[in-house]
Amino acid sequence: MSDKGLIKGTDGKIRCWWCGDDPEYVRYHDEEWGKPVRDDRALFEKICLEGFQSGLSWLTILRKRENFRRAFHNFDFERVARYTEKDIERLLGDAGIVRHRGKIEAVINNAARAIELQKETGTLAAFFWSFEPEASSRPKKMDYITLTSMPTSDASKTLSKDLKKRGWKFVGPTTCYAFMQAMGIVNDHLHGCHTRGK
Repeated sequence: MSDKGLIKGTDGKIRCWWCGDDPEYVRYHDEEWGKPVRDDRALFEKICLEGFQSGLSWLTILRKRENFRRAFHNFDFERVARYTEKDIERLLGDAGIVRHRGKIEAVINNAARAIELQKETGTLAAFFWSFEPEASSRPKKMDYITLTSMPTSDASKTLSKDLKKRGWKFVGPTTCYAFMQAMGIVNDHLHGCHTRGK
């Protein structure tokens, strides 16, 4: 790793250090992380998976993502909101996902809250993107030291507070910031990373 937090892949491309050389992680970095997402189902999936990631590495969740999608009916929140105790027991017995009762119950709760939010704002995207910070409030240069010193932001704290007020669970400021980074609400690819400009 260079002092700028950039690494050179086997394909010669310069990337943020955190994806390392794992092919799945590199693909996620290049093709997904930081690209603007406005699809409600995808946004719901991601905020749920960020909740599951709490205390774990994102790579662990990424490797289980297809299992999560299968287990939670592709994060169709209208369907998930109708889950019963029988579904919770099914999920707790599924070795392909993270079997944490609190996080599983949070997804079901959050599905119901997502339906409420969609009725209020029209789309989840309209709500989440309303927290996009002004460009002037962002660091002029995103480097390793800057990025690693900001696990949260004012916007993620505000988003977290708003979601909690609405009854969402496992949506702390750090989780919300990781969600904002992944969904492209902020661009935290380092300057010099080949995907930042995209």
